[in-house]
Amino acid sequence: MAKLAKTLKQAIHERRATPSFDGTPIPAEDLEQILEAGLNAPSGYNLQPWRFVVVQSPEQKRKLRAASYNQAKVEEASAVIVACGDADGWRKDMDTMLQQGREGGMPESYAAQARASVTNFMSSMNTEQMHGWLNKHVMLAFTHMMLMAEVLNYDTAPMEGFEQDKVHEVLRLPMSYWVVALLAIGHVNGPDKYFGGRFDLTNTVFGEEFGKPLK
Repeated sequence: MAKLAKTLKQAIHERRATPSFDGTPIPAEDLEQILEAGLNAPSGYNLQPWRFVVVQSPEQKRKLRAASYNQAKVEEASAVIVACGDADGWRKDMDTMLQQGREGGMPESYAAQARASVTNFMSSMNTEQMHGWLNKHVMLAFTHMMLMAEVLNYDTAPMEGFEQDKVHEVLRLPMSYWVVALLAIGHVNGPDKYFGGRFDLTNTVFGEEFGKPLK
């Protein structure tokens, strides 16, 4: 494993949405560590519905930029991870998920219960509900990857500005895929983005119920 350049606390506090990248290639071993961090994120029922498309070639980055409101950082970044959710993943991955669970100590009775629960829950969702469910889980993995990249001393830019249909076309995604966000990774070119500040605990955190201060 590569030597970590920052602590997690440093990465969280120093991270900025990088405005411009220098395009320096990312070593394969670093990119693998970043992706592995995403794969180790938690998910409901351990269904792991995320799917990642890593875009690195100049031609493909150029096409992806055109599908992302012409944002230059898409083309400038060393790599762009397109984070998607697969609405049909639970159907395809159910047996594998349960088998891995059994190998990790899942009781057979729980496996049988999980199969029924997952089927009932997932099949009850309409398209809007499914997209909401995918958004939550994919963003858990997305954040893991972003912070791992920062810990390894890369700069990142989480991006939600893209056109769903156009990204589908560029990446030739299956119809069941829902694009959640883009993660541009590389090294900053020029000055980093200013620090916009953060609200403090008294503004955003409550204790026990809304309106009561945390003690």
